[in-house]
Amino acid sequence: MKRINEYKKLFKVEGEIDLKKLKTTYRGLVKEWHPDKFQDEAEKEEAGEVSQQIIDGYHFLVSIAPETKESNAEDYHTTITESQVADFFHKSMRLEVTFTDGNTYEYFGVNHKLFNKFANSRSLNNFGKRNIFNSYLYRKSKKASVMA
Repeated sequence: MKRINEYKKLFKVEGEIDLKKLKTTYRGLVKEWHPDKFQDEAEKEEAGEVSQQIIDGYHFLVSIAPETKESNAEDYHTTITESQVADFFHKSMRLEVTFTDGNTYEYFGVNHKLFNKFANSRSLNNFGKRNIFNSYLYRKSKKASVMA
């Protein structure tokens, strides 16, 4: 959740994410912080770091925007209903779940107590469907890789 708030603050987003406004803000920030605008090496290096943060933030916010989630809802539903949990990882309120179809999703705000219940449940899928997959803010972090 901290990362979400930092990126929203960087892009001056309050409430829901509007992709059109986000894109406009992104373009303005990229122009303002482009490393080629600076002559001094220290300033150029700082601008490079800020530019990378802007790019990362933009892609992250696009991935959690309601419009993006809506357009991917059918694929997400198919993944959580037809695939099994293949692997999972939890770190500081973020649960990353990889499914057997190869898709990986990040769920934000999952505390350690809930994670322990998930990890120790009889069925990761059933517990996840009832308590996590449809209840927490999520984003697709990795696409299914093509199996040879």
